[in-house]
Amino acid sequence: MNPSPSVNDIKQVLAAQPLPGLAAMLRMIPHDRRDDLERYLTPPPCRHAGALILLYQHNSAWYFPLTRRTESVETHKGQISLPGGSQEDSETLQETALREAQEEIGTDPAQIEVLGALSPVYIPPSNFCLHPFVGYTQHRPEFKTFAGEVAELIEAPLAALLDPANAREEEWIFQGQARRVPFYQIGQHKVWGATAIVLAEFEAVLRSIT
Repeated sequence: MNPSPSVNDIKQVLAAQPLPGLAAMLRMIPHDRRDDLERYLTPPPCRHAGALILLYQHNSAWYFPLTRRTESVETHKGQISLPGGSQEDSETLQETALREAQEEIGTDPAQIEVLGALSPVYIPPSNFCLHPFVGYTQHRPEFKTFAGEVAELIEAPLAALLDPANAREEEWIFQGQARRVPFYQIGQHKVWGATAIVLAEFEAVLRSIT
C-alpha cells in the first residue's frame, strides 16, 4: 500500500462489493471460535453498536485513535477498543459511531468525513453486532477523553497496522483454559478480539490499494 493513501481511494474500495469480509477477519478470530464461523455470518438476535476508525495525519504520518477501556465499564474491561458503543433508538449506526467517538474521545462529528462502512462483526461474549465505520478528519483532533470509560487514549500509527511483524499469536489462559489468541502488537498494547477482527478487514482494504 502507498504510505500516503488517498482518502478517495479508501472511499472507493469501501464502496465496492464485496468487502474482504470473513476471509480477512479470520486471521484475528481466536482459534477456539473458528469451529462455528456461521455465527459471524448469520449471528443470533443481538444488540447493535457502532464504532469508528478515524484517520488523520500528523507530522506527515497517518494515525487512528484507540482507547484502553477502564475497569468500571460493563463489558470488555481493560481491553483496547475503537471508539464506539450501543445504538440509541432514534439514530442510525453511523450516527452512533460518530456520537460515541465524540463522547469517548471528544471528536467533533462536523469535522469528520465518513468514508464508508466495514463488515459487521458479531461479538459472542457481549452479544453485540458491531458495525464499524471509517472516517477522516483533516487535522489531528483535540482529544478529550471521558474518564468513566477511557483509561488511556492510544494514537496508533497506521504503519503499525500494516507491518506484518505486528500480527502475532500467543497462548493465553482464560478461566484456566489455554487458548491460541491472535493479536496486533501496537506499541506496548496487544489489540485482540473484536477490535483486531475489525482492523484485520481494514488492513485488507488498505492492502488492496495500489
